[in-house]
Amino acid sequence: MNGGSIPRLVIAAPSSGAGKTTVATGLMAAFADAGLTVSPHKVGPDYIDPGYHSLATGRPGRNLDAYLCGPDRIAPLFLHGAAGADLALVEGVMGLFDGASGMGELSSTAHVAKLLRAPVVLVVDASSQSRSVAALVHGFASWDPEVRLAGVILNKVGSDRHEELLREAMDSSGVPVLGALRRDGRAGTPSRHLGLVPVAERRAEAVESVAELAARVRAGCDLEALLALARTVPELPDAPWDPAAELAPATEAEPAPVAGAAAPEKPLIAVAGGPAFTFSYAEHAELLAAAGAEVAPFDPLRDEQLPPATQGLVIGGGFPEMYAPDLSANAPLRAAVAELAASGAPVSAECAGLLYLSRSIDGKPMCGVLPADARMTDRLTLGYREAVALRDNALAAAGTRVRGHEFHRTALEPGAGADPAWGLTHPERRVEGFVTGGVHASYLHVHWAAEPSLAGRLVRSAARGAATA
Repeated sequence: MNGGSIPRLVIAAPSSGAGKTTVATGLMAAFADAGLTVSPHKVGPDYIDPGYHSLATGRPGRNLDAYLCGPDRIAPLFLHGAAGADLALVEGVMGLFDGASGMGELSSTAHVAKLLRAPVVLVVDASSQSRSVAALVHGFASWDPEVRLAGVILNKVGSDRHEELLREAMDSSGVPVLGALRRDGRAGTPSRHLGLVPVAERRAEAVESVAELAARVRAGCDLEALLALARTVPELPDAPWDPAAELAPATEAEPAPVAGAAAPEKPLIAVAGGPAFTFSYAEHAELLAAAGAEVAPFDPLRDEQLPPATQGLVIGGGFPEMYAPDLSANAPLRAAVAELAASGAPVSAECAGLLYLSRSIDGKPMCGVLPADARMTDRLTLGYREAVALRDNALAAAGTRVRGHEFHRTALEPGAGADPAWGLTHPERRVEGFVTGGVHASYLHVHWAAEPSLAGRLVRSAARGAATA
């Protein structure tokens, strides 16, 4: 099969809370259990749902965000992630037509579905309606003729009689019902202040939840019809995204090696993981490796030292505030991180990583790399941002423009150092984060696939440090 013709479906909903994650994850698991290789994807910047997708399929959950990465990269990133798969399932975000604030359809589920030329299956919360469901579906099906709304899955159905009424109403809509799921809280996934609890924090329970979702979907959905629908897609003309090719311009600018000189060793970049640092895009590690790094994961909750010969450090997002006592208790690792930062080695820290490098979180001592203290608040900071690097640093050259995403309920005092990490330009103008030595620390989550030079610069900085050590 040509990679551009990979069978694919987008699982959407009229609004948040309708059950997209329940249905999408259940479908992924059900098809994987049937022996298909399933590629999981998520519209938008969300890090948590892809963890459940990965558990259901055994493949990395990947994000498709047209705001962060640009519309032109969506199909290439999809084809890269779906390589070798029999079926790709894409879970939407919010309501089908809800995009980046004030930017029309940009980054909406509908926008991504059109970029992928994929049929949409609408998950409808039917719990408080019967005949009206047909009017709702008709409105969504007719709103944008370029969006192919090809089926409906009725969720939270109350009884056999309720399902009968819903199906009768849908008969006249022209959109087929491809499944009906009863109300059932047994496969529920617990939530907290930033959404679902990540898989890494409840793996055993998550495995049970995903298995139950798969069983519900098998019982309530027409898997054969869904697979047949997924196979009706046209070929995508795009080439798959290639991290090595993305880094080629920077590589070509490097000086040619001296004849007969020994090949430089790969610099080792340690990447924080484990339950406290679960927010990461799969493409980041791929870009680091393509730039010439050896990527070594470690768990700040468990490991008392950085991986041997660490020459650079990446600490992504997550929930350090939930694990502050345990992170603080691991004093040997906190000291090792502080020592690495003091050496001038490149350190990239986003959100949770920013807090971990601070002096304290809610009074619990952290690494003390940054002259700032963090605390939990009742205020959610959420939204897309545009930013520019104000000066050269280990991650970005001065003038580098990025799009990012903020998502936290913590506050840092002060919020910026004497040398800020970014100057935010939209939707508000302010400075944010810290640049000190080789450290670049910020609340802003950035998808490196949109700006591969970040990975290349970090690896080259680590390699230079190793060469002069």
